[in-house]
Amino acid sequence: MGRADRVVAVWCPDWPAVAAAAGMGVAAQRPIAVLRGNRVVACSAIARAEGVRRGMRRRDAQGCCPELVVTQDDLDRDARLFEPVVAAVDATVPGVEVLRPGLIVLGARGATRYFGSEEAAAERLIDAVAVAGAEAQIGIADAMSTAVIAARRGAIVEPGEGARYLASLPVSELAAEPSLAAPERADLADLLHRLGLRRIGDFARLAPAEVTSRFGADAAHAHRMARALPERPPSARRPAPELTVELACDPPIDRVDAAAFAGRQLATRLHAALSAAGVSCTRLAVTARTETGEELTRIWRCARPLTPPDTADRVRWQLDGWLTHRARPTGPIVALTLEPVEVVASGALQLGLWGGEGEQTERARRALVRVQGLLGGEAVRIGVLSGGRGPAERITMIALGDELTPSADPAHPWPGRLPEPAPTLLLLHRPTVHLTAADGTEVGVTDRGLFTADPVSLRWGRKQWSLLGWAGPWPVVERWWSAAEHATAAVRVQVQLDARPTEIRAVLLVHDEQNWHAEGVYE
Repeated sequence: MGRADRVVAVWCPDWPAVAAAAGMGVAAQRPIAVLRGNRVVACSAIARAEGVRRGMRRRDAQGCCPELVVTQDDLDRDARLFEPVVAAVDATVPGVEVLRPGLIVLGARGATRYFGSEEAAAERLIDAVAVAGAEAQIGIADAMSTAVIAARRGAIVEPGEGARYLASLPVSELAAEPSLAAPERADLADLLHRLGLRRIGDFARLAPAEVTSRFGADAAHAHRMARALPERPPSARRPAPELTVELACDPPIDRVDAAAFAGRQLATRLHAALSAAGVSCTRLAVTARTETGEELTRIWRCARPLTPPDTADRVRWQLDGWLTHRARPTGPIVALTLEPVEVVASGALQLGLWGGEGEQTERARRALVRVQGLLGGEAVRIGVLSGGRGPAERITMIALGDELTPSADPAHPWPGRLPEPAPTLLLLHRPTVHLTAADGTEVGVTDRGLFTADPVSLRWGRKQWSLLGWAGPWPVVERWWSAAEHATAAVRVQVQLDARPTEIRAVLLVHDEQNWHAEGVYE
């Protein structure tokens, strides 16, 4: 592969934390962490120096660094504040594609020709990002995924040396970048590590047929990454002109909320056109035209086909960035256009390896139908999100092939519903447990739904744990208007256990009229 096909990746380290600090006006020398679901998803280098790591619980992170500034994850903020960086890179080397806020890619050919070498182009791009107020690392390689991994180390990989460069890196690097990996990639990396394949080179030496037959579609994609093969050609299929959708904005748009509403409308129209054509979009161009005739365009590239919510999010992020950063458009936006730059067969992955995701789903469905023929229609059932207060009530199991209609509408209000997060494992048999106070007495529930005493420990069978904390209790009274035999009353509470990392860390308990029962566990 020649240099003409090489890719430049521009990576801004810890971008969610950088954007959060900028949005909150936090000084650069303060440690900061971004949380999602009470766990750290990003943190600054200063916070890492104090021991904060991704995946930590909030309490553990603050224990490592008492001065830690914490904030919640906000993709809109990340995308809005990243737009000046994208604009600065695009002004230096045109043709950028955004993978996610904090990471962009572009072709190396034009930059190398203009600046004379890849090293000079990398220096100029770092300078351009610095002028926009951020730090960046550059990676250049033959394949996009290799360039992204190299950017995390600020490396330029020589042509044809991608596989050799990756071989010595830990296999967890294949799951480090979410814009290149499916959600299950982390589980794959953990499995490979436990199998003894601890380096990318170990995984790359497996035969492709062995990988696809044993691990599945995403593993096949990861295997191509490990061998430094191209993710996909520049365009999997030339999109038909009629797939492009445009919206005339009347009145013109100059506010973010109006832009978000218009983006949702346009995303719905685009996906209706894509569905009719039997294709999905993997690379999307968002274009805005202003009253003064100025035209702004940005391309978003995705590892997997876009869904309508994905498209609406990217349109909203892009318009938010254009309307709010310091180089805002010269006038209100009068027209929006969405153009699918790259499409693939509907339901397929971006790689044409062995039929794509859509064919695998159909093959699995045919196998399940055969199981139904042997064991009966109820032998294969699918879980559908339902309405309810408890976690078990929020799942309706429906036989494969029947209409996926939940027993209760999840959109309706459910007073007393268990707050997030939901348990990762439900215990349908509800084993009896014992919640005890400091004096060893059993903790019960009063008529007003309160503890009779503060709980300090949980005994489950032969095991006993001290409690680090609890949330609740939450009384739930159902069918109180019915006859006494139909009315039900329960109290739920979430408790955190002082347990080893390999043990259960948190449990959902439910109290009936007499005992406490374990209803679910949290991982």
